[in-house]
Amino acid sequence: MKKSIISLVVFMMTTLGAFAGGILTNTNQSVLFLKNPARDAAIGLDGVYSNPAGVAFMPEGFHVAFNWQYAHQSRTVNSTSPVYALGKKNNGSDNKIFEGVADAPIIPSLQAAWNKGNWSVQFNFSVPGGGGSCEFADGLGSFERVVGSIASMLQPLGAQGYDMDGYMKGRQYFYGIQLGAAYKVNPNFSVYGGLRLLYGDATYKAKISNIQVKTEAGYVDFADFLTYSSTTINNALDKVNAGIAQYEAAGVPVPAELIAQQAQLEGTKQNLTYLQKYAQGVNLLCNQDGVGIAPIIGVDYKVGNFNFAAKYEFKTQIRMKNESTVFEASEINAVNKYKDGEKVNEDAPALLTIGAQWKPINAVSLNLGWHHYFDKDASWYNNAQDLLKHNTNEFLAGIEWDVTDKLNVSCGGQLTRYGLSDDYMNDISFVVNSYSIGLGCSYKVKDNVTLTAAYFQTNYSDYEKKVTESIPVNETFTRTNRVLGIGCQVDF
Repeated sequence: MKKSIISLVVFMMTTLGAFAGGILTNTNQSVLFLKNPARDAAIGLDGVYSNPAGVAFMPEGFHVAFNWQYAHQSRTVNSTSPVYALGKKNNGSDNKIFEGVADAPIIPSLQAAWNKGNWSVQFNFSVPGGGGSCEFADGLGSFERVVGSIASMLQPLGAQGYDMDGYMKGRQYFYGIQLGAAYKVNPNFSVYGGLRLLYGDATYKAKISNIQVKTEAGYVDFADFLTYSSTTINNALDKVNAGIAQYEAAGVPVPAELIAQQAQLEGTKQNLTYLQKYAQGVNLLCNQDGVGIAPIIGVDYKVGNFNFAAKYEFKTQIRMKNESTVFEASEINAVNKYKDGEKVNEDAPALLTIGAQWKPINAVSLNLGWHHYFDKDASWYNNAQDLLKHNTNEFLAGIEWDVTDKLNVSCGGQLTRYGLSDDYMNDISFVVNSYSIGLGCSYKVKDNVTLTAAYFQTNYSDYEKKVTESIPVNETFTRTNRVLGIGCQVDF
């Protein structure tokens, strides 16, 4: 029983890390990415993020662009376990769906570049990680399964089922400021060097409340059930101890069955005493923040109708400092991640991008790209990176067409493949393989003002995980993601 309540808190704490950086990095730093994700070798102001060396080939002058995006996501876990059947709200079913809704109503970004001669001085503000909040109004399966398991283990004391309220919400933003400069070595070749500062800000809230135990008399408060059970156990233990004392006073051996009964009752009493501290459920409020900085380098090479580019972002070491309601967590190692004053490893992994662009005719561009995230070289809490089978790879393709001198339309796609494993996947701390499509248009309302609008959607596959330990569990993970964006670029 003691192990079960520890597991309850461990499960809860480990799932909360889903919002703190980790395997996902936001690459949608501009609306131009939404309408064609394969921008790794494109020449444009959004290249301040995707192809900074190529920005040096833009016309001389000052260029600035502002982007606004709205993203709506859902995370769904279809969970099956026999303990759900004991739950009051589950109507005897062993299957339950837990869904989290994530909204990011404002994902801003700002790109700016000043080109003069062979030089391009650049600035980028964006949200390279996170960008919103996710709420599980009914909590998580990992919360409820352990509460159900405790009810099952309390059946010898009269428990027949359980009821509870679960809730979890996380909000996380990683703000990035990038400064750098590109230099045209010759008319066909340019290089770039810069730095990105990341500031992480996150809040996690989790609650397990109104825990009740079903008995023959109906549902009773968990604390009251523990009090009643403790009284029952103490009375039974008093009788056993009195019986043992009589045997000892008579100088005859105490029966082995009586000694075994005493040991069993003592163990149950100890467990019930331990559970008292959790009688009111579990509450967590943790605020985190941290700062990291890393260099970025890039190259761009033009030959005929082709353009090739590459960029390498070094790993950003980030340590998120906690301000939390959790002050003592030595008994439960996983809780230490949210202990007040602790610093948590949440590195942004290094990233290599390679892109190619071909213009068969002046009005049409064909684009290809490849992204490789060095996830396994990052440092995450509890060495979660070691649970991945391999690093993340993304493959991108797109096409752009200048319909007129003022109108440009484009579309593209992205295929994402993670190195997932059963050990890595849990409740909301999960991603699944996917493919994305984007489309949109840009229109010059003036010679120096361009407006852009785009739509981007990600389609996810399912990941099934089976656990056949003390609590059998079968879970299927999936997600949804839709993004709308508008942007405006002004050239001076």
